[in-house]
Amino acid sequence: MNDFYEELRTILPEASIKRDEPMERHTTFRIGGPARYFLIPETQEAFIRAAMLCRQRAVPWYVVGHGSNLLVKDEGYEGVILSTEGLQSYQTEGSRIRAEAGLLLSRIARTAAKKNLTGFEFAAGIPGTLGGAVVMNAGAYGSEMKDCLVCARVLDREGCVRTLSLEELELGYRKSSVAAGGYVVLEAEIRLSPGDGEAVCKKMEELARRRKEKQPLEYPSAGSTFKRPEGYFAGKLIEDAGLRGYRRGGAQVSEKHCGFVINRDRATAKDVRELCGEVKRRVLEQSGVELELEVKLL
Repeated sequence: MNDFYEELRTILPEASIKRDEPMERHTTFRIGGPARYFLIPETQEAFIRAAMLCRQRAVPWYVVGHGSNLLVKDEGYEGVILSTEGLQSYQTEGSRIRAEAGLLLSRIARTAAKKNLTGFEFAAGIPGTLGGAVVMNAGAYGSEMKDCLVCARVLDREGCVRTLSLEELELGYRKSSVAAGGYVVLEAEIRLSPGDGEAVCKKMEELARRRKEKQPLEYPSAGSTFKRPEGYFAGKLIEDAGLRGYRRGGAQVSEKHCGFVINRDRATAKDVRELCGEVKRRVLEQSGVELELEVKLL
């Protein structure tokens, strides 16, 4: 891989190339072994060139934003992690905000409030980036990204940059054409509505209060661990199966909200996988409902 490293250095400064980087530093679960290479391109052009180099050299690669919906195996990742954390520029024009994929949703929400724009309050407490939110049509408190998205600029598998309209994004519950097509979000545009900045801030504070009351924010986690089964709530099914507080190693079903698996005490990825497997087995046995992981496994 030395030749590959030298090629990377023609694209990125040495400070943007980390070798054997522990992924526990880059996931909200605080779990994960080392990535062979962890790259932080600071421009979309550099990001695209790095991705295409991986493709040309047949080196496995994976894109990570804030790592808020990701479980990385304990052995790490024998390939390239392309981080979007260097892609954080944004522009506002009227009621529209156009931002790069690595910008945190919380920062966009604060920007909207300062510009007296409403419609993005729901995303203020989601611990992820704009790119990840587009990929999974992130949502909370009755609103989703599809309610405000206009379009997204993506990199497709062939290395072509395309702009997808809201219709072409095909957003549904935790799905999109971006995920289905294996595309990478480079930037996106949202459209909000005129509002009162003070009222927007108050609403975000209220949602933050509700989130803190109901979710185990005091422990590392990847948010909601399982997708919501049609007609049910995953947390309720898990509680009904007698699994509140259930532990496997350092991983635990949250006692505050059974829909969350938390890193209670130096959990490993193996702990989390085994716990989730047991949860799925017992919920299916108890209710006949098969849970599906929302957290991505790498």
